[in-house]
Amino acid sequence: QVQLVESGGVLVQAGGSLRLSCAASGRSFTYYTVGWFRQAPGKEREFVTAINRNGGNRRYTDSVRGRFTISRDSAKNVVSLQMSSLKPEDTAVYYCAADSRYSDYDIPPTVSDGYQYWGQGTQVTVSS
Repeated sequence: QVQLVESGGVLVQAGGSLRLSCAASGRSFTYYTVGWFRQAPGKEREFVTAINRNGGNRRYTDSVRGRFTISRDSAKNVVSLQMSSLKPEDTAVYYCAADSRYSDYDIPPTVSDGYQYWGQGTQVTVSS
C-alpha cells in the first residue's frame, strides 16, 4: 500500500506559476498510475491530469491543457504538477491519487473511481 502526501499549494496571483508535488511512501511509485484531481468550493471533484507508470502516456482535461504539465521522478518517488498561466478558476484543493492496477500500456483513467489511494490535498488559491 502506498501513502501519498501533496505539497506546494499556496496563494498566487493570476498569471503566475506553481509547482505541486505528490510524494509517495510505503511502496515505489513506479508501480502506480498517478492522477491529479481538484475540488473547488461547492463543486464536484474533477479530473485534472494523469500519467501512466512509465510516463509515456499523459492525459489532461481541456481547461488545463497547455498550461499544466505532469511529470514523474522515479528516483525521488515524486509526481509533480507544474502549473503556469494560473487563473482564478484554478482555485481548488488539489488531490493526488494513485492506483497499481494498470499496466505500462493502459491509458490513465480520468475518473475518481479509477484510483485506489488518495492524498489529503493541498490548497491552491489564485487571486485576480
